Amino acid sequence: MAKRISIQDQFKNLRKSRIANGCKAIPESLQGVTKSRVSDVLSRVGRGGRDRVDCVFALLDDETESFKSYKFADAATTARLGSHIAFLQRDNDSKLDREGRDQWIAPLREIGAIEPVTFHKGEFLPGHIKPKSPNSGYRLNREFVKVLKAPDDQWQSELQNWISEDTRRKRLEFQSRAAEESRKKIDTGHKQLIAQSIDVYAKHFLPGFEVLFKDDSDGQRISEDEKEKLKSAGVTLGLEDAFPDVLLWNPKSDELWCIEAVTSDGEVDTHEVEKLKKLATRCKKKSIGFTTTYRTWKEAASRQGNHKNLAIGSFLWIAADPSRQFRVLTAEAFEEA
Repeated sequence: MAKRISIQDQFKNLRKSRIANGCKAIPESLQGVTKSRVSDVLSRVGRGGRDRVDCVFALLDDETESFKSYKFADAATTARLGSHIAFLQRDNDSKLDREGRDQWIAPLREIGAIEPVTFHKGEFLPGHIKPKSPNSGYRLNREFVKVLKAPDDQWQSELQNWISEDTRRKRLEFQSRAAEESRKKIDTGHKQLIAQSIDVYAKHFLPGFEVLFKDDSDGQRISEDEKEKLKSAGVTLGLEDAFPDVLLWNPKSDELWCIEAVTSDGEVDTHEVEKLKKLATRCKKKSIGFTTTYRTWKEAASRQGNHKNLAIGSFLWIAADPSRQFRVLTAEAFEEA
């Protein structure tokens, strides 16, 4: 089996290939728009800054592939945007992390310049249907692209109309309605399973644990209230850390617990255990536990029949069979127990 190439390496290789063929890693303009124009426009709306300029410029790229044969101009994930910026635009800067959405994507979403989308059955639907989904991406608002592409003597008046309060309000309301319709069309049940994992599983099987944060919505990943809770618990989350669906803490025992609610993917696997154990050690916690939750046995069997990726030592809970939890053990560990 061929070794899977990381997104970072894909873009590093793409840069090398383009330069080896006598081309620039990225053109001076994309769709006729230069970075200078992007910078001028964003500065006028109070959203200037190198990261945001480069983010918008990446989303103008109608030549580089992003989503399953689609181009960046169609849509791109946060991870691919970060790699485009770092390795194509900046020549091997450190990749901008997925959490960049809070610093360089969120401010552009607030004004409607960038729209969240979900790739589903060969098309992009408005909104992010499931948090942390690999099919979630971003694209530029079409009217905003028209502002960027407007002639030199017209773009300022076009921008003025685009940012007017009435136009902005209608644009954001439309995006919100469109995203809600998408959620109705693709109901993954992920948010509901997270709620059950907290209200039923954690309440019954993790007495004394408090929720530090839950990752069940689009937008800012950690709220201000959750930041205060994390601070009180002595937990700091860095860009390199894994973010589970739910992170809990027991004040008396100073233990952490992570829950991954799975409706399509994202079980507690060995890789996640390793990353979160490093988090617990760094934050000087006594220990950290792990649980993967599913809605039904049928969904659990379907996932594990194909992947068999539940980490040894972690727990399994089924919402449809809520009175029991199961621990994942090897035969040797079971015999010792």
